Amino acid sequence: MTATLHFRSGKKRQFRFSWQQRDALNRRRNNPTIPKMASEVEETLKRIEGQRGVVGTVVCNADGIPIRSSLDGVATAQYARLLRKLTVMAKSAVRDIDPQNDLTFLRLRSQKCEIMVGLENEFLVIVIQNLHQ
Repeated sequence: MTATLHFRSGKKRQFRFSWQQRDALNRRRNNPTIPKMASEVEETLKRIEGQRGVVGTVVCNADGIPIRSSLDGVATAQYARLLRKLTVMAKSAVRDIDPQNDLTFLRLRSQKCEIMVGLENEFLVIVIQNLHQ
């Protein structure tokens, strides 16, 4: 399965998905509860994006595939790929420390920005915030 990302600049980029990723996307597309929750999620994301200093948001599925983003395509793919790997490692570390515990939120702070990752069910919600605004 291939998907094409269309950028605002007019450029196009194609991605190939494995059969596991394709099946995961199809399961989510055919889920009847998603449209009901979509408006609530959109409202929440708009509210978050309206906060002072928020650079952007990315919502990914459990496989790290971006579903919604307010960033450009390259930045979206980079944040999704890298933070998916980091959350898997952090989740493993939390489970190694206490097998009954689970990771629900991850917060990274650098000199320039703060990245917050919320893990809920089968989704990652990534918020990038500039510290100097």
